[in-house]
Amino acid sequence: MSKPTACSAGGVKERVMAIKSWKISSVARASTMALCFGMALIAVCGSAQEPALAMLDRLEPGLWAIVPQGSKTAKAGICIDNGRKLIQIRHSGQTCRQFVIEDSPGTVTVQYTCPANGYGHTRLRFENTRLAQVETQGIESGLPFNFSAEARRIGPCRR
Repeated sequence: MSKPTACSAGGVKERVMAIKSWKISSVARASTMALCFGMALIAVCGSAQEPALAMLDRLEPGLWAIVPQGSKTAKAGICIDNGRKLIQIRHSGQTCRQFVIEDSPGTVTVQYTCPANGYGHTRLRFENTRLAQVETQGIESGLPFNFSAEARRIGPCRR
């Protein structure tokens, strides 16, 4: 008994059936994916979501003192117009690519990369509108940094 070949009637029937079932399953898969995508889009667009890193918007603009843990004196005073400036304390003013790791009402964690000048990983914890805890580490100008500090608003920015 010979096996069906592509040219024999049995081989052609098997191939036609396989192609038809493949087309049906491809259409079913595509339809299911489109339905899932549409439902996800409705869920995202239909719900009222806070903007990304909303916790940082709650911090008051002004002059902020950065006091390293275990120290009584401020290491730096920085003028910020929004809390996002606290993410890149060691790379301030640089254009860096950021990736949000955690974004909750009380904590923000961001990993960032600054082309040709290093990277950082910063975690900010909200205490109140004038106080946040900062933990940051990374590489700046080829040298490592790692510190924890208290960021406290001390007044308006000096002009």
